[in-house]
Amino acid sequence: MYRSSILCAACAGCLFVAVNGAVTAQGYPAKPIRVVVPYAPGGATDLTARLVGQKMQAAMKQNVLVDNRPGAGGVIGADIVAKAAPDGYTVLIAVPAEMAILPHLQKMPYNVARDFAPVSLAAVTPLIFVVHPSLPVRSVKELVAFVRARPGQLNYASAGTGGVQHLSGELLKITMKLDMAHVPYKGAGPVMPDLVGGHVPMFFSGMPPAMPHVKAGKLRALAVTTTRRSPAAPAVPTMTEAGVPGFDISNWFAYFVPAGTPPDVVSRLNAEVNRGLKFQDVKEKLASVGAETVGTTPEELAKFVRDETEKFARLVKLSGAKGTD
Repeated sequence: MYRSSILCAACAGCLFVAVNGAVTAQGYPAKPIRVVVPYAPGGATDLTARLVGQKMQAAMKQNVLVDNRPGAGGVIGADIVAKAAPDGYTVLIAVPAEMAILPHLQKMPYNVARDFAPVSLAAVTPLIFVVHPSLPVRSVKELVAFVRARPGQLNYASAGTGGVQHLSGELLKITMKLDMAHVPYKGAGPVMPDLVGGHVPMFFSGMPPAMPHVKAGKLRALAVTTTRRSPAAPAVPTMTEAGVPGFDISNWFAYFVPAGTPPDVVSRLNAEVNRGLKFQDVKEKLASVGAETVGTTPEELAKFVRDETEKFARLVKLSGAKGTD
């Protein structure tokens, strides 16, 4: 049965919230709401927070302030929210790294299951597998044959250890039994110039930075990582269609609050986030960066995060991927 956190620990704090929740939630919101984005401005996470935040602000008659707190692969921003007062005024918009991947790779300052309450899954977007045109391949099948003929000679870039780009490369290696090295960068920004320049041959990229280079012929798109093709690149096959069975990795953006936030406050936030996602301009702007709006119940998000966590735990174990500590 769903409780007030992802999976709320049975503790005295929960009893306190149950007794005091009605008081805390009364008149909510009575002051500005801060949405913590654990990444720098300009990315898809930040865009989602700002688009939805504008709609929330109009409906809730309070300022909704986006607070960018980048660092440590999203952990710094997430930890701020984990330790914030559970009153609905500090909200996190998170992605897989800090919620479902890094907990399997390194020691974390928070426990996802204990310290967060789910609100809503806002949007999902595939990655796009791109290669430099100097590689004489035009499909994933050809790439696999090319790498197999050159064991240990090729590498793939990622935006950093523990992100979806890294784990996408590991899943390809495991599934197709490839011998290639992982080259982690400090964020996605530095990868693209090196990829376009031919210094690194392949990358599982977010859609927005890759597509202009694909259209200009500076990169070649081989596949997207989800089970459905992306409306932003309908001619590009999925990894499964391209011959890699069972490949399904997405980047997603989801809202959370500190565990112990009163259920009626969580319900209000859920309603306003989901309402914001239904506006046509929000849908269109997110679609322009390859993201599909979703909107779920807190219970559905809790299950989604559990499933994602289990999936990435298996993948980390199979790959032998290591964290930074």
